Amino acid sequence: MAVDDTRFRALFGAHPAGVCVVTAVGGDGRPSGLTISAVCSVSRTPPLLLICVDNGSRTLDAIRHAGAFAVNFLAAGQERLADHFAGKGADKFAGVDWRPSEHALGAPLLPTAQVSAFAECRVRQEIAAGDHRVLLGEIEDAGVSGHAPLVYHRRDYVRLPVPARTG
Repeated sequence: MAVDDTRFRALFGAHPAGVCVVTAVGGDGRPSGLTISAVCSVSRTPPLLLICVDNGSRTLDAIRHAGAFAVNFLAAGQERLADHFAGKGADKFAGVDWRPSEHALGAPLLPTAQVSAFAECRVRQEIAAGDHRVLLGEIEDAGVSGHAPLVYHRRDYVRLPVPARTG
């Protein structure tokens, strides 16, 4: 017997996940983006990550058009930004500061103050998976800000302390 939606949500609600905004530029030249927690490292050689995007997402269309995307790993304190990009608004970038990616064909990169890290990716593979698509991206460039990450756990945002570096 398959797990129902309630149990599925409870299962993954019990697993803390980083909060990211994935972005791309669509065929109309307009930026597109959405909030996701389904991001995972795949391979170091070549450097690959994966994202999971709903089949009906406008951002999926933009990623397919561009063949590239950026992953903005949100920093602690960016709950409003995460909620903004989780919405269904037509122009999610109105009033949002960003710069175009050099390595992901102009995909929006959010300011360093709002992210703990970013990755600029080219699509290497797309895999159908239920009501989502798994996209493998080869990381063309990346950066880390040093800010603590924004984490989602049990249907709420939580903050993790940034440990002091040793060694």
